[in-house]
Amino acid sequence: MINIGQYIETLINWMMIHFSTFFDALNLGIGSFINGFQHILFGIPFYLTIAAMVLLAWAKAGRGVAVFTLLGLLLIYGMGFWEATMQTLALVLSSTCLALIVGVPIGVWTANSNRAEKVIHPILDLMQTMPAFVYLIPAVLFFGLGVVPGVFATIIFAMPPVIRLTGLGIRQVPKNVVEASRSFGTTRWQLLYKVQLPLALPTILTGVNQTIMMSLSMVVIAAMIAAGGLGEIVLKGITQMKIGLGFEGGIAVVILAIILDRITQGMVRRKDKK
Repeated sequence: MINIGQYIETLINWMMIHFSTFFDALNLGIGSFINGFQHILFGIPFYLTIAAMVLLAWAKAGRGVAVFTLLGLLLIYGMGFWEATMQTLALVLSSTCLALIVGVPIGVWTANSNRAEKVIHPILDLMQTMPAFVYLIPAVLFFGLGVVPGVFATIIFAMPPVIRLTGLGIRQVPKNVVEASRSFGTTRWQLLYKVQLPLALPTILTGVNQTIMMSLSMVVIAAMIAAGGLGEIVLKGITQMKIGLGFEGGIAVVILAIILDRITQGMVRRKDKK
């Protein structure tokens, strides 16, 4: 009998013993980052947040999405889920930002190195196909209960799209444009920042859209380890058999998901037109 789980458990225990200081520092840093998002969102009156979201939706996605954003956010506030929605939004935004900070450089690396692409591609397949609940186990062991392990698990689950699409976007930059830039004496970094990344930006934004959607799909799962937000409301509806409460929390998640999806899609379309 091959007991792979025993070896994985041994590895995680070894990491907990030898890297406890690192995980404590990471816990503090990520926790401060998330708290910063939450303080900003909680410090702004709800009507100003709604107005800003409506204006952003109008500018990026059009009048119809702006009207939906206004009505949807007013419905969330009317149901009494505004604070939980802001917690979820902070979780999604912080997870997305951290996933981009890590994922975009890896995507650039895979675009410029066939060897790296061959190594990282199966790892991304594993990250995307592994059941999301499995990520909660090491997250809780390394960071305990709370928002930080929820963000950690969300980052692992939601990072693959931005890595894949960043690499794809850079590889799709026309070779004649790259060769012309090199002929004018651009350095490797100038080629990346002034040519490849701007031309690949629509594809990268598509990756950002997918990362946001996958982050939102982790909301309820992260609530199982006390991450809070709308997922906690849905989880209460499930565990306490409160059907109405569960559906209300689910509706709030759907509204937030549609708003974020339409805004980011609108940003992609505008970049494509330029």
